[in-house]
Amino acid sequence: MNIKPLADRVLVLPAPAEEKTIGGIIIPDTAKEKPLKGEVIAVGNGTKDEEMILKVGDTVLYGKYAGTEIELEGTKYLIMRQSDVLAVLG
Repeated sequence: MNIKPLADRVLVLPAPAEEKTIGGIIIPDTAKEKPLKGEVIAVGNGTKDEEMILKVGDTVLYGKYAGTEIELEGTKYLIMRQSDVLAVLG
């Protein structure tokens, strides 16, 4: 896969949703919490007003409704603006 985000956008691979059970009941996929962290896979070049501070390999936290979900080669990714990222985990 070769994808290059434009401007101040980043491509994020979300962490897998946690498998939780409640008293032995398995939670279906539709009821699982959407993960709020992931790994940066690709970054754009930034803009003249905002330089890119994120880099490939960073583990980031983002908002619940941040980004647009895309699917490439069977894997789901999020593409979002750098400003949608809340924090870098280190």
